[in-house]
Amino acid sequence: MDVLEVAADAVATGPVCDACLGRLVADRSFGLTNADRGRSLRTALALARDEPFEPPEPDDCWVCEGRCTEFDDWADRAAAAVEGIAFDTYNVGTRPPPLIEENDRFLREECGLEPDAGEAFNSEFNREVGKRVGRLTDAEVSFDRPHVQFTIDLAEDRLDAKVNSAFVYGRYRKLERDIPQTEWPCRECHGSGRDGRELCEHCGGTGYLYEHSVEEYVAPIVEDVMDGTESVFHGAGREDVDARMLGTGRPFVVEVEEPRRRRVDVERLESDVNAFAEGAVEVEGLRLATYEMVERVKQLDASKRYRAFVAFDEAVDPEALRAAATELEGSTIEQYTPNRVDHRRANLTREREVYDVTVRESLADLPDRSGPTDGASADDTIDTDVPRSRAEEALPGFDPDDPRHAIVDIHGEGGLYIKELVSSDEGRTEPSLAGLLDVGATVLHLDVLTVAGEEEPFAADDYFLDPEP
Repeated sequence: MDVLEVAADAVATGPVCDACLGRLVADRSFGLTNADRGRSLRTALALARDEPFEPPEPDDCWVCEGRCTEFDDWADRAAAAVEGIAFDTYNVGTRPPPLIEENDRFLREECGLEPDAGEAFNSEFNREVGKRVGRLTDAEVSFDRPHVQFTIDLAEDRLDAKVNSAFVYGRYRKLERDIPQTEWPCRECHGSGRDGRELCEHCGGTGYLYEHSVEEYVAPIVEDVMDGTESVFHGAGREDVDARMLGTGRPFVVEVEEPRRRRVDVERLESDVNAFAEGAVEVEGLRLATYEMVERVKQLDASKRYRAFVAFDEAVDPEALRAAATELEGSTIEQYTPNRVDHRRANLTREREVYDVTVRESLADLPDRSGPTDGASADDTIDTDVPRSRAEEALPGFDPDDPRHAIVDIHGEGGLYIKELVSSDEGRTEPSLAGLLDVGATVLHLDVLTVAGEEEPFAADDYFLDPEP
């Protein structure tokens, strides 16, 4: 390609600004803007022809219709749109008018160039406005989910600044029963709190079946500190409403939409959440995370450790109980969809592994809490993480000295239904503790002790942001 021939053909089509002229040969040389290339071509062409150097007015360009003079204006508008919003990365996208795209194609045809020769108009617009935005905001361009995405619609003369979500990872412990993980709207009034003109009797007019939730204790505080507009709570599975989440806690991510602050003090945030929850819920290990952590928390294969406080229909010999526990260890359990969840789960048989079953002799036999809250070493932590007195208060109806009662710790594959592993669920779960003992069994109280990745911990450095930008 002879660049002077290209230049001669281009200027012959009518007034073409330097940027549009240089864009035809944008793949030639480096360290130049397209306007630099266009001016150089125009200068060289005037010299070669020994003609006066008479560049057209940029606003008269028939290709871009003067849009290439607007880079500074759009950058100023972008910076103004995010004033007061903290962000480190951004990107710019442009929707050019169809006529300009058509002009761009026609110019290449007139110059005998391929349709994709040089650089497209919108690509140059993105880059030139983007460079200026970076200088105005002291932020960096990112093509991988930037903090802010600017979209310029030239035809509508509109700029949209989308502030992408921020993410905070941590683990929570739920120290009280009858608290769902997320808000639970009333099924009778569908969250309205009303039954016609009257208050809904089922929920007392609150619109919710439970007064509090883990989400309510945690997400609004994170949202407020980051000054966002909405928040979403993502958990690594969920425990039953009547089960506590103790020990090392359950991984979660709070997604904050449109945050005005991103670099927050996570240690102080942790203290704020725990103070607000007043002992019902605790969080720890809060860290700023990438958006990929949401999928990791929701998709990573995890095993669970549970503590079941079991009541049998009749006294059970301790040796027989330990023998049954040993028989369950390492077994593959077939569980048809439990009766208690068949209204919301597909009816099918699931196979899950039981890794370990331990019968505890008494409440005094429960190990104390030790070890970190995340990482591989947390997989072996199986503790209550609550004072002994509080543990006893949380177990109404359970008597560790009653031969009809027992404490059983179970470590199993994610998705294993523990209550049914104990009770057999009318034969829907095989084998089961009740079936092996040939005696009816019920889980009076259930605690989840650990939620840990099967092959690797949830907390991996690639999914976290540096504390400082």
